[in-house]
Amino acid sequence: MRKPYQPSINDIRLSSVLHALSDPRRLQIVMSLKDNTEQNCAIYYDLMPKSTLTHHLKVLREAGVAQVRIDGTQHIYSLRVNDLEELFPGLLTAVLNLNKEMIE
Repeated sequence: MRKPYQPSINDIRLSSVLHALSDPRRLQIVMSLKDNTEQNCAIYYDLMPKSTLTHHLKVLREAGVAQVRIDGTQHIYSLRVNDLEELFPGLLTAVLNLNKEMIE
């Protein structure tokens, strides 16, 4: 199995992160990952078709918002909180809090 592309911390760009966070479905995934340290991508199959989910996870991963760990055939996703906080202090917290307020 080919290892998916994940940018190093030096390759993460603010414009890519903001683009990745601009979609409501991707924000939904990020909110879920915030509450749970790691998630198998299969838990999102009820939310959207698998091909759509694959696209959204790829956008999040390639922007540097999420990272994937492959364990056998399982793809386990988590947020890159520390990397994003180091590069853009407060951004992820602000986006997640704003989104939380909009939901309530």
